[in-house]
Amino acid sequence: MIKKLIIIILCLILLMILGLILIYTYINSYAKYIVTADGAPNADCILVLGAGVVNGAPTAALEDRLLNALELYQEGKSGEILVSGDNSSTSYNEVSVMKNYLVAKGVPSDAIFEDHAGFNTYDSMYRAKAIFQVKTMLICTNNFHVRRSLYIARRMGLTAWGYPTPDKAIYNMPMLNAREALAKIKAFFDVEITHRKPKYLGDPIPIIDNNGDATD
Repeated sequence: MIKKLIIIILCLILLMILGLILIYTYINSYAKYIVTADGAPNADCILVLGAGVVNGAPTAALEDRLLNALELYQEGKSGEILVSGDNSSTSYNEVSVMKNYLVAKGVPSDAIFEDHAGFNTYDSMYRAKAIFQVKTMLICTNNFHVRRSLYIARRMGLTAWGYPTPDKAIYNMPMLNAREALAKIKAFFDVEITHRKPKYLGDPIPIIDNNGDATD
């Protein structure tokens, strides 16, 4: 009986490992939608996903994402930028920092829409479609994060391409890689199994033919 139990446990462990490998492989296959700035198509908006702010300034990871968005905007790939991040309290507002950064770089304020409840990648994609009624988007995020972002967006029915930031040594930390691995598993369950709704939704604010300042 002990031997049979050990065999069953080992089989379950192997099945779990195989399942995880399949999930990672499937999500990573969305790398085929990664583009360069020159090769990026025109889209309804350029989506910048939040990555933290410190003392009223974007973190290094977030600044890289914002610079990519600025490049795409200047290339004329879209006339609207959607910044999506965490504004869960009056003392922490990622999106206002993101918008102010882009305005300081010359982007018109009314071209930047703020999603104050983009608490994670899943929520950002869900709200981009449901609230801002985006159909096509260019996602600006870091290279380690872009495949998961594309997977979520595409599986939600958004026509999305990713323009990732260059790899840097700071992004290759074991803890960061472990966090992203776990996040891929969570994304798979959110998208394929639970289909959960974000904590906050609200009235539609179509990004086409609207003024971004209305979302401040």
